[in-house]
Amino acid sequence: FVAEPMHPALAHQAPAGRRYALLALVLATMLLGIVALMRPQTPGGTETLSSRPLRADIMVALDVSRSMLAEDAAPNRLARARAEIAEFVDRVRGHRVGLIAFAGRASVMAPLTSDYGYFRLVLRNVDTDSAGRGGTRIGAAIRSATAPFGANRGVPRVRLLITDGEYHDSLPMDALRDAVAAGIRIVAIGFGSETGSPITLTDPDTGARTTLRDADGQVVQSRLDGDLLRRMALESEGVYVPAGTSAVDLDAIIETHVEPLVSDTSARVLRRSPIEHFRWFVLGALACLTLAVWLATSRRRRAIPSHRSRGGLDSKELETPAVGGASPPQN
Repeated sequence: FVAEPMHPALAHQAPAGRRYALLALVLATMLLGIVALMRPQTPGGTETLSSRPLRADIMVALDVSRSMLAEDAAPNRLARARAEIAEFVDRVRGHRVGLIAFAGRASVMAPLTSDYGYFRLVLRNVDTDSAGRGGTRIGAAIRSATAPFGANRGVPRVRLLITDGEYHDSLPMDALRDAVAAGIRIVAIGFGSETGSPITLTDPDTGARTTLRDADGQVVQSRLDGDLLRRMALESEGVYVPAGTSAVDLDAIIETHVEPLVSDTSARVLRRSPIEHFRWFVLGALACLTLAVWLATSRRRRAIPSHRSRGGLDSKELETPAVGGASPPQN
């Protein structure tokens, strides 16, 4: 059913060695491609993950006890502290800030946030009723200020403690050791005079002003306790700023105690830089594929006869004598 010249093309079979070589090349191409997709690597050197400064988490703990109403810092300690905090937040753009109000207990007023407008709104509404209980429990403030930081130890943590230093038990040094273990640094700012100042209370309805007295009728004098704040700052490798009744140098606090923490942390953020080897496997797969295609096409070229050979055979067949001894037709 098939012309004789087509027999070699249809019946030709490559040698077994060539077939096995072609199969091996196809399998090698597939294997090398799979390995390349797996991206083989070997350990390399280290590189800086980010050269830009990282942010810091700054939790502000503000004393809202009645002793902060003393007027040795105009208009009073609490109002002065709120103004200093608002100015501080304006200068620490890029960092997260939070606010805790404490007196007899501590309350989180604003969690850590980068929304400075929200922070200032909360700060304006903080007063001596924000903590819900009288007294000054610095230890409770430190404990409450530790939880909002979370478990991310890669971010610098600073607690800005603003108080007059008077405290009623609550074991502040024990709470401080827990904060130090969590990698938190204390920047303590003490407001008020160490000689003492009376506490003036103002009736919100009538505006009448009275001086706070104790059970014996004696005028209560509120004094700045700088020794406690100084010990707390040293324990946490922080700093104590005795603001007293004068202005606070916020730029010095930021440049000396916040920015160095951020710079030191960003310098330690490194990662391993692996060496990629998938390119060699891709090149090997392409080489095997090219060789396999060459073997397959070269076998076909040798198997199919050329047009000239087919034409010669056809001419020979045309010259074959007719059946029965008849002579070929004449022109």
